[in-house]
Amino acid sequence: MLLIPAIDLKGGKCVRLRQGRMEDNTVFSDDPVAMALHWAEAGAERLHLIDLDGAFAGQPINADIIYDIAQKLPNVDIQVGGGIRDGDTIQIYLDAGVRYVIIGTKAINTPHFVADACLEFPGHIILGLDAREGKIAIDGWSKLSRHNLIDIAQHFEKDGVEAIIYTDIQRDGMMKGVNLKAISELAQAINIPVIASGGVSSLADIDALCQYEHKGVIGTIIGRALYEGQIQLDQAFALVKQDLRQVK
Repeated sequence: MLLIPAIDLKGGKCVRLRQGRMEDNTVFSDDPVAMALHWAEAGAERLHLIDLDGAFAGQPINADIIYDIAQKLPNVDIQVGGGIRDGDTIQIYLDAGVRYVIIGTKAINTPHFVADACLEFPGHIILGLDAREGKIAIDGWSKLSRHNLIDIAQHFEKDGVEAIIYTDIQRDGMMKGVNLKAISELAQAINIPVIASGGVSSLADIDALCQYEHKGVIGTIIGRALYEGQIQLDQAFALVKQDLRQVK
């Protein structure tokens, strides 16, 4: 089970939002690069970087910070989302050392873009599906589409995406636990890996997610709980190793 610290970028700072509302943000660091180094030193093998400004603008805004992090952490897998709307942006990020790019809004608005991206950049495309009550949200979660979560996931699975990041918007940043029912239903409906996001607030949540690893839930993104000290990364890693031993 991958434990993936989240670094959300807004105005050049590391922040966390509540339910995706840009106006409801908490600044946790003025130095996102230092924060990335901190999580890497704590043992994180992958980092989740989101350009929040870019998600709303429709183009990268904090790309320089992302580039700096990727250059300083060549041995850490970096996955990046927010404002990725064309192949040139994907190429620039990959050239900078980013391992995965996350396509969200563009996938819903222009579905063939995902298929084209998977062909041009095989092994590097992750689909980000952010949902509220089973419906997909787009444009930085500011709009709710008519698309159903599982239907969309099954559609893009055929295009060759590496994994799906599923975020429950209503739980994101709220410290109320994960939506295990929705996560397990999604994982069982597709054959590609699922990364859970939104609501992870305790070691109990991580333990619960580990029980679904054999069904395809390969990791979880952790945000506010890390920054507020509700979860200590070393304890979380120890728990994951313990759960792995029990499965074996």
